[in-house]
Amino acid sequence: MYLKPFLKCMTAGAVSLFLVQVAMAAQCGNNSAGYPGWLAQFKAEAAANGIGKRGLAALDGTRYAQKTINADRNQKSFRYSLDKFMQIRGAATIAKRGRGLKQKHARLFNDLESQYGVPAGPLLAIWGMETGFGGFLGNEHTLSAVATLAYDCRRSEFFREQLYGALQLIDRGWLPANARGAMHGEIGQTQFLPANVLRYGVDADGNGRVDLVGSIPDAMASTANFLRAHGWQPGAGYQPGQPNFRALQGWNAASVYQQAIAIIGAQIDQ
Repeated sequence: MYLKPFLKCMTAGAVSLFLVQVAMAAQCGNNSAGYPGWLAQFKAEAAANGIGKRGLAALDGTRYAQKTINADRNQKSFRYSLDKFMQIRGAATIAKRGRGLKQKHARLFNDLESQYGVPAGPLLAIWGMETGFGGFLGNEHTLSAVATLAYDCRRSEFFREQLYGALQLIDRGWLPANARGAMHGEIGQTQFLPANVLRYGVDADGNGRVDLVGSIPDAMASTANFLRAHGWQPGAGYQPGQPNFRALQGWNAASVYQQAIAIIGAQIDQ
């Protein structure tokens, strides 16, 4: 980085802060060897940026998550055809169970549609696709997964934001330091990344915290809030080419996933 012209425009205090931030920036890596050094640098940076004692202590319990790196490099299911993807993800079973859960939780889903404009179908499709309706939330150490991806050079900036989000959740008491979840650090019934819990999380059951693991109302309301924030229009369609399909695209970047959610959601809503 060429600093001189930029530094001339800054006050002495701002220059000092800027230089500290540059000096403290932890360097990414592509294998486990550099992780301990990176972690020490990042911990100092996190302390300087306001992360509390609880979050900082949690960092000491992390390790380089090789399984997360392996999963990140091998997301082959998203390369399948739509028919193959639907088959291996059990779309027919998700739709059938989703219809039953729509009836079981009718009041919740009616309230969510009234408040957020999102019908039950896509919410249940996401819930079923992500965790089998809470049947499997993942078994990877969440903070280790996010820290490893923040250290890994492939998407370090994106996952640094997620790591800060996870540490804030730990400081708030919304995420246990030893929490386990999906391979990329996703949390809860519908697999929110940590920063998105902070942005879109909803305390729907009114207990003073956002619990996407144990509270179905919190998980469903947070998912509906995410979709609304990504442009969901009440009453509009959500199939490809319709206005609300773009909100589904905001949930997951994979085309086959987006289409599967739209199809399963329609089967549930019908």
